[in-house]
Amino acid sequence: MQLLEFEKPAAELERELEKLRAKSGSQNIDMSEEISIMEGKLAATRAAIYKNLTPWQRVQIARHTSRPFMLDYVSLAFTEFFELHGDRHIGDDHSMPGGFARIGDQRVVVTGHQKGRDTKENLLRNFGSAHPEGYRKALRLMKIAEKFGLPIVTMIDTPGAFPGIGAEERNIAEAIAYNLREMMLLKVPVIAIVLGEGGSGGALGIGVADRVLMMENAYYSVISPEGCAAILWKHRKHAPEAAEAMKLVAPDLMELGLIDGVIPEPTGGAHHDHITTAESFKKVILGQLEELKALSVEQLLDQRYEKFRKFGEWEGK
Repeated sequence: MQLLEFEKPAAELERELEKLRAKSGSQNIDMSEEISIMEGKLAATRAAIYKNLTPWQRVQIARHTSRPFMLDYVSLAFTEFFELHGDRHIGDDHSMPGGFARIGDQRVVVTGHQKGRDTKENLLRNFGSAHPEGYRKALRLMKIAEKFGLPIVTMIDTPGAFPGIGAEERNIAEAIAYNLREMMLLKVPVIAIVLGEGGSGGALGIGVADRVLMMENAYYSVISPEGCAAILWKHRKHAPEAAEAMKLVAPDLMELGLIDGVIPEPTGGAHHDHITTAESFKKVILGQLEELKALSVEQLLDQRYEKFRKFGEWEGK
């Protein structure tokens, strides 16, 4: 597993713990007391590290290749997933899978960005950066959900929409802008969750929702910290300062009223425990769906409009 710099103290203790367990097993020695002490020390160290994370450290966690991705959540928190393909204009985009699924007893349509963990998968998924046909496919699935009265769950995890020549030729800006307008008008509940990276318009293209939630160690921003640092400080090495100034992590965005909730991750981050993370994810989504299903279509649309309309309001003292 990829080891982040600030995780090294805990990793050292973890190695020592494994050595004690191996010694106890191979030599048939009772080392239960030493093992218990080491387990306590490891838990305390890990808790101290993750209790005081900086925004830049959270950005690093959000990008961790072992974090659960969109299809991992589909596998762990949903059932009966049936994938649909194609945008009915150009083709299929593997970086934006989606289809019918069930969460608990509720049928939904789910779509989102999918990253890869190795070179082959990243090439297939385009590193989680969707093409125009990905956003058009996502909207096609949302329109199907609206037709059948099904709630929509979108999962955001992208550094940004694909900026290549082909995407420009097929009008990536129009595809995202069209999604923004049409998602605002959907007559069914929409929940969006930022799983890891929530970058720029690529995130917003599936992020207009009645409830916008974030995983505890995700980030959501108009630009990456490196991009901001390159513009303001003229060097990417200032990314940690940029991350601090940009207020892009879940606690800051919750305080600013730009998101509606934070989904907790286990100590050590989602990359250390996919199953517990998926259980928290499922519990929160089901709770939000129950609240939204109680609203009439008129209430749903009015509240969605007001939610986004008030963004950017400022009152001087």
